[in-house]
Amino acid sequence: MSAHPYDHGHTVAGWTGCGIAVAGTALLGAGVCTVSGPLLAAGAAVDVLALLVTWALHLAGWGKPSGPRPREEWSWRVRDSGARAGHAECLGCRWAGRRGGTAVVPAPAPVTVTAPVTAPGERAAEVDAVGAGG
Repeated sequence: MSAHPYDHGHTVAGWTGCGIAVAGTALLGAGVCTVSGPLLAAGAAVDVLALLVTWALHLAGWGKPSGPRPREEWSWRVRDSGARAGHAECLGCRWAGRRGGTAVVPAPAPVTVTAPVTAPGERAAEVDAVGAGG
């Protein structure tokens, strides 16, 4: 049994993305060793594909946010129930338009400031006090 409450990313999204990224990085390495532009381009394309697949699986609930979770949610076969709303500090969720966990704070009401009403030809006392010092 583990002494810590963390699940270290053992998810379908994590393993799938890692597998695709390893294949892409192997292509990049082969392209560097053989000085081959097409292999470099293919490796870079596969690595971008890994990123997109991982993101899509995360948004579908097969990736979990980092941090402590109940032990029953540690299995990689368990989907993340909070994925649909988004994770509070997840860049991928924010890019997908999911703001999860962040409370929407309404904008404060505008404050209307009115000038003191004075008779024609009179100036307000505050204006005199400010104007007299200068």
